[in-house]
Parts: sequence; C-alpha cells; structure tokens
Amino acid sequence: MDQKEIIASLDIGSSKVAVLIGKTSADNAQVDIVGIGRSKTHSLRKGIVVDLEATISAISESLEQAERMSGLKIDKVILGLGGNQIKSQTSKGVIAVSNPSGEVSHEDRDRVIEAAQTIAQPTNREILHVIPQSFVLDGQGAIKDPIGMNGIRLEVETHIITTGSPAIKNLEKCVFQSGLNIAEPVLNVLAESETLLSSEQKEIGVILIDIGAATTQIIVFEEGTIVHSAVIPLGGSLITNDIAIGLKTSIDTAEAVKIKFGSATPAKISETKTIDLGKISEEDKSQESQKYIAEIIEARLSEILDMVRNELKKVKKDAKLPAGAVFTGGTSQIEGLAELSKEVLKLPSNLARNELMVGGLTDKVEDPGFAAALSLLFWGKHHAHGNKTQSNQIVKDISNRFKDIWKMFKP
Repeated sequence: MDQKEIIASLDIGSSKVAVLIGKTSADNAQVDIVGIGRSKTHSLRKGIVVDLEATISAISESLEQAERMSGLKIDKVILGLGGNQIKSQTSKGVIAVSNPSGEVSHEDRDRVIEAAQTIAQPTNREILHVIPQSFVLDGQGAIKDPIGMNGIRLEVETHIITTGSPAIKNLEKCVFQSGLNIAEPVLNVLAESETLLSSEQKEIGVILIDIGAATTQIIVFEEGTIVHSAVIPLGGSLITNDIAIGLKTSIDTAEAVKIKFGSATPAKISETKTIDLGKISEEDKSQESQKYIAEIIEARLSEILDMVRNELKKVKKDAKLPAGAVFTGGTSQIEGLAELSKEVLKLPSNLARNELMVGGLTDKVEDPGFAAALSLLFWGKHHAHGNKTQSNQIVKDISNRFKDIWKMFKP
C-alpha cells in the first residue's frame, strides 16, 4: 500500500472527549498525529451516557477541532470503551479437528474460539472481546498457537470481555449522530496494554492500571496472556470531590489544587506548608494546609488501590506479579502515587512510559489524558481500520448519507 492511511480514535470519558487523527503507511511503523480535538463533558457517569445531547455536542466539538487542524474529513473511528458495565470471565471451547490428517488449520482455530463464545449470559449483555489464553491439543496444554500441529481434539480457554447492550447502544447512537461510523469498539485498557506494556512484562507478570475521572480500568498479564481484567467504579473525581468538601470550595478549584499541589505522601510534607487558594480562584481567599490536602488524596487513592488489590486476590495474583504495577491515566500524575502503590499493592510500581513511534504533533499528546486515544490510534493501525486519504470527498459523502439514513430511524 503506497498511499497513506488515515486512522482516527475517539475516547469518550467521564470528564472529557478526545479525538485523534493520525496518518500512517504500510512501509512506515510511525504514526503522525495530524489532528487533535478535546472538549470537556459531564454527560457520562462511570462510562454510561446520562445526557445524549450533551455527549453528541462534545463529540462534535472535538471532531470539528481535529478535522479543522488536520484539514481532513473522517468517517469512522476506533471507539474506546470503559465504564461500570464492563465485565469479564473465562470460557472454554472444544472441537474435533476437521482435517483427516489431524493437522490443525486456521479454520479449526477459529471454530474452537467461536465455540468458547457460546456462553450463557443475560440478554442485555454482548461480547466485546474474545481473547485466547491457551490451547490444549489431545491433552497437551499451554499451547499458544496450535496451527500446524497434529491432533484430534482441540480445546481453548479464553478471556471474554462483555459490555451492557443498552450502554454501548447509547454510546453508538451518540457517535452516529455526530456523523461518524464505528470501525471497532475497544476496551481502553486493552488497547493501552498493547502500547504501554512490553512483551517481557506480560510474560513475567504485570498489571496495567488506568485511573480515569470516574473509573479505574485494570488488566493483568502472565505468561504472555491476559489473566484478568476489570473496571472499578472509582476514579480521580472521587479525590476532587473530597478536596472540594474538605476545603469548602468549588469543584473547579479543587481540581486545580489536585493537579498543581496534589501529593499521595503527606508524611513528606511539612505541617506549616500552605496553599493560597486566592491564586487559584478569585472567590477563595483562604490559606489551606498542603499536608491536609495530601491526607485526603492518600486516603482516596488507598481506597482505589485496595479495590485493585481485591481484584488481584480474585485471580490469586496478590503481590505475585514480578513486573509490578504500571499506571496510566490523568490521575496517575499525582506525585507519590507509585510510592503509595508499593505500600498498598506490595508490588514494584511505575508510571507508564510512551515509547511509541509517533510523529507530527507529538508535544500535544504528551498529556496522560491522551494515553487511551493514542493507544486506540495504534490499535487501529495494527488492526487495519483506516480512511484512505485519496478519497476525502467520498468519505464526506458516505458520512452525509449515513446521517440521512440515521434520521429515518430517529424517534
């Protein structure tokens, strides 16, 4: 493929909507960021749409910013998902190898994975991802890829991630009414695991923790495969709310205090050190103890980390991941988080480092708040979802036709 390909991602969070547009080509591993859009929103609660019009408006605003910056028109995006409605489970599938010679084919591999999807679940849930963990061929286990091997009975154990049907349908409606199609919905932390974790970390055992505004997403790897994933219904907004209550100030001022002065290690802060709220907000004139603020942050982050540890206990990985905990997401930037994590999780802890081959507007996406959108962009690159640059008018026409079709189904 000699022509460049446009890839776009859409991350709809509880506090912001982010759109990234990138260009890549088959002979170049680098993705050049050419368009960025970001808007504030409070129309989602723990990943679930609570205000359709406000969500549509935020998506449209971010999309317009990104398209204006890039000079391109896009018609489809990789959509990031999170939120309380995400669940995971393991499931097994068993088939007989179809080839009389006993050689396992790609078709056999696909059939056994499909067999693993026949699980009983409520009608209001649907499967988002089916990820093979390991295969068993005639009793021989721990096989990562059975294709080409010989046997009669093929089994697979999979990690299945599901989402609530109403929740994803409402998100889809917002995306469609913004004039976009969805190339693929992807769990944010799954996409991030492909870009922020090394194969070595995944092999020896690691947990990736994305602390967002309203939820914390986790994914655990060992021996190169997913062991567990979950979404915890607590995030950075919990800290902001408690600071606002503790200081008797507004949410906006509390958020600014958290970002500028936040720390998770109050023991390192002097009792006499204060923050002048008047420098942050004209409505506040008080001097507040920085140590007190750190105590609030430490308590709330400890609560989140305790819930993460409970998830590790479910799969018997508590304090048993040699590669430790890797943090991403906006809240991960709070000073002292890694130190607190070592104490609570009993694991080595570090902030994620982005070592992706990124060009273009790189300085604009260094903010950890763009980590999910950037990872979704690379997911689109690796899984070949894109928009051809040669046909921007065709893309626009398709988008307009879709809008017309959607209007026919609007109530």
